[in-house]
Amino acid sequence: MTRLILPCLTCLLSFSAYAQQPADTTQLPEVQVMAYPGKKYSFLQVPSSSAVITEKQILLQQGTTLIPTLNTVPGVRMEERSPGSYRLSLRGSLLRSPFGIRNVKVYIDEIPFTDAGGNTYLNLSDAGAFSGIEVLKGPDGSQFGANSGGVVLLHPTGTLPDTAHLKADVQGGSYGLFHEEAGWQQQWNKYRVNIYEGIQRSDGYRQNSALKRYYIQTAQQWQYNPHNSLKLVAFYSDMDYRTPGGLTAAQAAANPRAARPATATLPGAIEQHAGIRNKTALGGLVHTAQLSTHWKHVLTLYGINTHFENPFITNFEARDENTAGARTYIALQDQPINGTNIHVDWTTGLEWSQTSSDIVNYGNNKGKRDTVQAASNITAGQHFFFTSLSIRPGTQWIVEAALSANYFKYRFEEGKKKFDAELMPRFSISYLILPEWSVRASVSRGYSPPSIAEVRATDNIINTTLQAETGWNYEAGFRLQGERHQYQLDASVFYYKLQDAIVRQLHDDGTEYFINAGGTEQKGIEVQGMAWFTKWLQFNGSYTYSHFIFSDYNVAGKNLSGHAITGVPRHVANAGLLAQLPAHLSVYAQYTFTDKLPLDDANTAYAKQYHLLQGKVSWQMMRNVTLYAGADNILNQFYSLGNDLNAVGNRYFNPAALRNYYGGVRVNL
Repeated sequence: MTRLILPCLTCLLSFSAYAQQPADTTQLPEVQVMAYPGKKYSFLQVPSSSAVITEKQILLQQGTTLIPTLNTVPGVRMEERSPGSYRLSLRGSLLRSPFGIRNVKVYIDEIPFTDAGGNTYLNLSDAGAFSGIEVLKGPDGSQFGANSGGVVLLHPTGTLPDTAHLKADVQGGSYGLFHEEAGWQQQWNKYRVNIYEGIQRSDGYRQNSALKRYYIQTAQQWQYNPHNSLKLVAFYSDMDYRTPGGLTAAQAAANPRAARPATATLPGAIEQHAGIRNKTALGGLVHTAQLSTHWKHVLTLYGINTHFENPFITNFEARDENTAGARTYIALQDQPINGTNIHVDWTTGLEWSQTSSDIVNYGNNKGKRDTVQAASNITAGQHFFFTSLSIRPGTQWIVEAALSANYFKYRFEEGKKKFDAELMPRFSISYLILPEWSVRASVSRGYSPPSIAEVRATDNIINTTLQAETGWNYEAGFRLQGERHQYQLDASVFYYKLQDAIVRQLHDDGTEYFINAGGTEQKGIEVQGMAWFTKWLQFNGSYTYSHFIFSDYNVAGKNLSGHAITGVPRHVANAGLLAQLPAHLSVYAQYTFTDKLPLDDANTAYAKQYHLLQGKVSWQMMRNVTLYAGADNILNQFYSLGNDLNAVGNRYFNPAALRNYYGGVRVNL
């Protein structure tokens, strides 16, 4: 335990800023949470556990992935088994997500990025395409629909104030890395347009782990009269990455760069050209009408088209997915009650989406489609109504009550499965004890029905017995902030009891299926802080304690109640230090400690703890030109950033790259 105390204490501060002029700490800008419809909360008074990641924080990292940025937020765990193969959890486990993102609701601006089937292809996006990210931790379906983990809101470049008319960034690095991005923004009277494109290629550290991604995005806004605006947000992504597959501990030790080898009964990853190909287009229109001083209406219409291919060891899956949806709400903002010091915010609305998936499984003949093995057409439909009331009696209290009614169903050739309507309430309260100190408490219900990829898993069997997982989350916390915002501290403690937990299981041939295996009890502590020591030195850190165990958990005749939840480390600590030096030079270093974690439900195998250190040096050589160079895994640690949980044949490990380097040039005009 003493080996954990120092990194955890050191890490009570983790940060992010950027490499330009030294900060003026006489009055730093206020952090605001804008994720809740119709409301803006200050850092001190937002009545939930949340985090705001700015563009300056994103620029501190290498810029090719959001993983190191999101992992500075306590309670967030983002993994990458190989370049492009993302997984993400908020206060939970990754048992439901062999790849992709489930159980977390993601939005791009006002547009749902998560489809009606519960899946989100976050890996389609280029890391430089966003000017900010907001994270709401814990179930927050009262205004965002089905989820039991939390909500992520992405702000595309061009949707927040941005003075740069032209920007470009080119970098290269170890293992054949090349990343290029460019953005252009222009304002013509009442019309603003932003276009962004990014190209990324890499050979990968391991065999059969190359990545290629081409990405283009636009955000356009027309303020056609003083009170009404129309916004377009759209992107197209063409991504192809190889999947090397998991290794046993012995194989990883002998050659960590190897792909999964063939066995006596199954071919290897290289022979089968195992990988993912995904071509997706998303587009949405958002109309905002300021009806009066206090009333606002927002309407969103959107669509998503995906062509997905997955040559795997045992088969070749092809999917064509089409999603259509709408979201609308009306908001009463900052309405004073006559004769009192009470102000009211009220939001009510609905969201609807439908995703149809044509899924065909072929035999895999060395990366090419063979004979048809199975075919299905599944349509997922979901809609929910939501309402939220926030009352502010004076300047110290915020009391909020919110509720959504959720409806979910599947339709397939053999019939349909309709889930009972579920209510997701949320109650929260925030109190400003002193101008620099606030406390909060909340209780909320989580609800997450099975995704399409879980109802019809890779064993090609439609599972109509799978039920939604539900649970109640209780939490409390406090925040501190300096008068000039020169320091911040945010701490929370929570207890989340989940029932009918959906977990992934594997057949002997490696194909997967999902079951409701009982429940989980999740107790945690999260701390995040930031401080400017001087106008040129900033320190930032976070710490996560996760005591997550199975409860009433039975699999294959074994009672595993009381075992630690698979894939969740008990302790994670993060610390960052930014020094803004003379001559327009800046140095940033980030340290992360990750505790050991169980690799199987029975807790018979563990991944060892590891320490990661990364650094970046930036030099603004001219007013608009910055050169930078950096290194990752400076300590040359052997670790897996993403493990295969409950893997057949004990093939748990996906070794991450050892010490590696990058460098580039960034231009802003």
